[in-house]
Amino acid sequence: MPIVSVVVGVVLLLILMMFFNFSAFTSLIIASLTVGMIEGMTPVEAVKAVETGLGNSAGSLIMVIIFGAAVGKLLTDTGGAQRIATTMVNTFGRKHVQIAAVVTAFIVGIAMFFETGVVVLIPLVFSIAMVAEVPSLYVGLPVITALITMHGFVPPHPGATAVAEIFKANLGLTLAYGIIVAVPAILVAGPLYTRLLKRVAKPGFLNVEIPQKLYTQKVFTEEEMPSFIRSIICAVLPIFFILLKTAIDFLDPKASVRIITNFTGSAGPALFITFLVSALLLGMSRGKTIKDIGKTLNESTAGIAMILLIIAGGGAFKQVLVDGQIDKYISNLMVHAPVSPLVLTWLIAIILRLSLGSATVASMTAAGIAAPLAHSTGISPELLALAAGAGSVGLSQVSDAGFWIVKEYFNMSIKKTFATWTVSTTIVSIIGLIILLILDIFV
Repeated sequence: MPIVSVVVGVVLLLILMMFFNFSAFTSLIIASLTVGMIEGMTPVEAVKAVETGLGNSAGSLIMVIIFGAAVGKLLTDTGGAQRIATTMVNTFGRKHVQIAAVVTAFIVGIAMFFETGVVVLIPLVFSIAMVAEVPSLYVGLPVITALITMHGFVPPHPGATAVAEIFKANLGLTLAYGIIVAVPAILVAGPLYTRLLKRVAKPGFLNVEIPQKLYTQKVFTEEEMPSFIRSIICAVLPIFFILLKTAIDFLDPKASVRIITNFTGSAGPALFITFLVSALLLGMSRGKTIKDIGKTLNESTAGIAMILLIIAGGGAFKQVLVDGQIDKYISNLMVHAPVSPLVLTWLIAIILRLSLGSATVASMTAAGIAAPLAHSTGISPELLALAAGAGSVGLSQVSDAGFWIVKEYFNMSIKKTFATWTVSTTIVSIIGLIILLILDIFV
């Protein structure tokens, strides 16, 4: 039975890592092969599914993670991240620095993929926490919560846009309602939840050991740091490229300039170009040699090698679940349930999210099942699209590549990642559904 296979796979994964101290990558491969064979695959078929998942997950993110990490390390190693952090703290004050960081993530998250936003913003999170003298997770958890919320709810994100199209929803209304839903969800699951943890958790719970290869804790003098203009250009350039592509696609889908913006506005090329610009503005123009820049790239690559393996392993686990058609099995169980269309769409999405890990797969599958409801029930298609997005955000756990990204970037144990990241995403999902049910009264 597919549900049993998923449970066995997840339990096996947790046992291998938590009790036998297997590496995350090895555990994911073992769990993936086990689930595949329980579902009736031959060993050869299970290996093929694993290889496909490894390639699909790692391949699509290699440029993003490598050059994102390189830009982040250039910003931290040259003092650029400290300059931005110091400016933010001085402008907003230590008391409001958490909200300032969340607003930044909210804006970044409108157009940037979750993974891209994490690798761009995490160095700034560490710098802000250091300068403001607050725990890293106190700033970091609200930031990544804002990123995943925008990823799941708001067009022009590709996933949110595709779901809106399946429901034949108006993109403008979906964007407007999405922001209405996202803001309170982010505030509750981010700043409010971390402040609660700070009060009730053990002292030091929100502190994490910063991965040394991803971030340097050196404190730069005023003279050593680059200017704020140079630093902020390098930090937001990939965001600019992606926003520019989004704006041109929306304003003039037939514009000839899209030949260029389709390239520069893709996450991988955007970060590659940003790395080259950063190497010039933060490195060579300030006395660093090409050899120094190459050393920074090598060190940042070494720092994220295991992250790449873990993401690839998570993709292998997901691929085995998809190839076993577990999504279709779960969908068939839910489609005839006697509940509100909004709740039904949300339930399908969150159960698929729990089973498969992928927010995009969960939201798209839920949308495909629930799309007819928009026409037969009179429910707003925009709200149904957002219900699929809300469900797909919650319950991030071991079958989700994002879970491992957050765990490794913040150097947390699995237990701590569940207590922070998994709970936060689930709060976003539940608050999102509640607000959608309220909006349904007025729409």
